[in-house]
Amino acid sequence: MKVEITQVKNILTRASGYLKPVCSHSLQPYRGCSFGKSLCGVGCYVRHNQWVTRGRPWGGFLEVRENAAQSYLERYESERKWARKARGCMSVFLSSATEPFLPQEKRYRVTEDVLKAMRHSPPDELILQTHSHEVAAQLGLLRQLAQALRLRVHISVETDRERLPGLPPHASSVEKRLQAAARLTQAGLFTVITVSPLLPIADPESFFARIAQSVRAVVIDHFIEGDGTPDGRRTRATALPQAMESLHRGSTLLSYRDEIAAIARRHLPGCVGISASGFAGHYH
Repeated sequence: MKVEITQVKNILTRASGYLKPVCSHSLQPYRGCSFGKSLCGVGCYVRHNQWVTRGRPWGGFLEVRENAAQSYLERYESERKWARKARGCMSVFLSSATEPFLPQEKRYRVTEDVLKAMRHSPPDELILQTHSHEVAAQLGLLRQLAQALRLRVHISVETDRERLPGLPPHASSVEKRLQAAARLTQAGLFTVITVSPLLPIADPESFFARIAQSVRAVVIDHFIEGDGTPDGRRTRATALPQAMESLHRGSTLLSYRDEIAAIARRHLPGCVGISASGFAGHYH
């Protein structure tokens, strides 16, 4: 993997498209993702974004935005003023196009520095989205942030299966992510499991029973509607749908999402979100 140190002019991107009903801004501490060759990278919608990849293979490059925290502080006042006027509040989604807790984060600490900057100049709301159990290593800092802003920690767990035949392994094991979620919840943080994108679940009853004991809510998001196209055609061009169908026939249809959501609601009544509405914190 090629790693480059870069500078970013404005780390705060005003939300559009899928994220527009979710937040006012997205924030990407890195460009590219070293999880790109793992399971979550197979269906990642960013791999199709030519503006980001610039012809480079997804999972083959990482740009470290070393001035991300400084850029946040420089843009904070003007972007907060705009967000409160245009959107009602400043809500930051960190992050939608990369993993904030990549292995490289231990060296460069870009995400940690951004979170520390937010501690002193907080948005009204922070949605911290991750595929990694390493988020739990920032428990102390996250507890401080929760005193300064509305914080939701989203940990993506797409399935209860540790391996899917024909696909690469998870970057962070299912078990470690569930343990991390439970630890954050026990520490008093509003923690959410995002089943995104929904992959075939071997034992949905046991899966959601455990989730119900570990977190405050769950979000279920299928690649149809969730990959930036209305029919999921980006994902259908990858190896993911064939692998899904081999495990559970019909899992590539939205009806599977509805079936799984019904099971989730039995275990978490009033605490199940669907697609973008769920990411925005709306649960039923």
